[in-house]
Amino acid sequence: MKYTIVGEPLPAVICDVEAGETLITESGAMSWMTPNMKMETTSNGGIGKALGRMFSGDTLFQNRYTAQGGSGQIAFASSFPGSIKAFDIAPGREMIVQKSAFLASESGVQLSIFFQKKAGAGFFGGEGFIMQKLSGRGTAFVEIDGYAVEYNLAAGQSMIVDTGYLAAMESTCSIEIVSVPGVKNMLFGGEGVFNTVVKGPGKILLQTMPVNVVAGAVSPFIVTSN
Repeated sequence: MKYTIVGEPLPAVICDVEAGETLITESGAMSWMTPNMKMETTSNGGIGKALGRMFSGDTLFQNRYTAQGGSGQIAFASSFPGSIKAFDIAPGREMIVQKSAFLASESGVQLSIFFQKKAGAGFFGGEGFIMQKLSGRGTAFVEIDGYAVEYNLAAGQSMIVDTGYLAAMESTCSIEIVSVPGVKNMLFGGEGVFNTVVKGPGKILLQTMPVNVVAGAVSPFIVTSN
């Protein structure tokens, strides 16, 4: 497979695949394709794995697209202004990503549910108690809300991240939740009560425009009618 990511900040990834090659994607992510791309809807691993994906923010079923009778092309567009990032997934190079971040991948990539080791990381960290884990082998495409900023954390290094700004991290990283110091800071600082601390070693990707932040900024201007 060869691919090109175009169109930021309203991106799409265009994939050129060889005959017999298969890509998997969440339901509804396909934007356009050549006529020889055959679609098959599947639970991709059984109902147990399908339910796990659903709880991690993905769709219950996935679509498989296979090029038949020759090479083909298929494109997947992001659902929110931002970036699409490609990750090379392999044993020992798994990625943990935010809920609903998975867009598409080669068929060798496995999407599963990922629980934070500490319950507090889920209930207070903003990134969610449940995240998505990408494992197996192949290229995976992930949606980033806004612009993506990448850091490589060494062992012992950490980054304090506000709610929703953690988009992805290598599986070697860990998350810890800490309270904002000082009662006045908690009540009047505008940064909430808890922060997420991401610890290395490993690569992390932060995003500049989380959906929840955008929703909070827009909601006061939405007029509802009775």
